[in-house]
Amino acid sequence: MSVTLLALYRRPEGGDDALATFRRRYRDEHLPLIRQVPGLRSLHVASVDQRVAGDEDLVLVTRMVFDDRASLDAGLASEEMRVAGRNLREVAPGLLSLFVAGPDPDMGASAAELPADEAGPERA
Repeated sequence: MSVTLLALYRRPEGGDDALATFRRRYRDEHLPLIRQVPGLRSLHVASVDQRVAGDEDLVLVTRMVFDDRASLDAGLASEEMRVAGRNLREVAPGLLSLFVAGPDPDMGASAAELPADEAGPERA
């Protein structure tokens, strides 16, 4: 069962210039390093367009998917991830919250599409 490494990035101090610098360095320096991590199956980066609830001022969410926990652990222990981690400490100092997440069978949710009768009105 796949496992996700989820990275949430807060807005850097310093206004729009600091945010633009963070985004540029993340795209140009960090993402190429992450793409080299062994076992990484998919990489998804999204900008946070709107905060609906909560106190965090998040600006970027990155989802890294691995085949299973063993693949994630191997990726985390790899030299490629160590290099990416050193780079990230320069690119995003103090901005990162990092989580490991996997499907929760007790919740009945998975990556599968919801049936039309369980989907919201916009999907039915």
